[in-house]
Amino acid sequence: MNKVFIAAILILVLAFTMNVVAQDAKYVGVAKCKTCHGKKTGDQYGIWQKGPHANALKSLSSEAALKFAKENGIADPAKDDKCLNCHATIKTIDAKLLDDKHKMTLEEGVSCESCHGPGSEYKSPKIMKKKAYDEDYAAAHKAALDAGLIEPTEKVCLTCHNEKNPFHKEFNYAEQVKKIAHPNPERKK
Repeated sequence: MNKVFIAAILILVLAFTMNVVAQDAKYVGVAKCKTCHGKKTGDQYGIWQKGPHANALKSLSSEAALKFAKENGIADPAKDDKCLNCHATIKTIDAKLLDDKHKMTLEEGVSCESCHGPGSEYKSPKIMKKKAYDEDYAAAHKAALDAGLIEPTEKVCLTCHNEKNPFHKEFNYAEQVKKIAHPNPERKK
């Protein structure tokens, strides 16, 4: 066989394998993310916890949300799927995608995995530690992406930050992403 044919077969096998990994990925919940993304790595968990995404479910109990709910025939916005679809990651995913070992909860609100994708395949220390400290950051980052890590884009944000939201305000992605930034200061670029 010629080398081009063998290379083409290897690429197809690799693409199939990566697709299977992505399909097998499960949501693990913020408690699992917290184990590595604490104060030693830039406190990404703490930044998330203080921000609007972690508090998205709580915002459904605000005076404004309750008033809107009453005016629109919604008994409890914190229990209504129309509201929860943007305020609680767990409500947007198929239950088959929940990891049995790690528990995602409604109270997480908009969890890490809402923006970064289901973590079961990329959460391993083999990938995450390498990603943070490897001299060849690009290769390590690619390994995390191949294992299902998603880099949030404007398109991801616009699934909720859009005109369908009754409290919609103009959404400037470049400005808003700075407000929730949570980089790893030790990561080599």
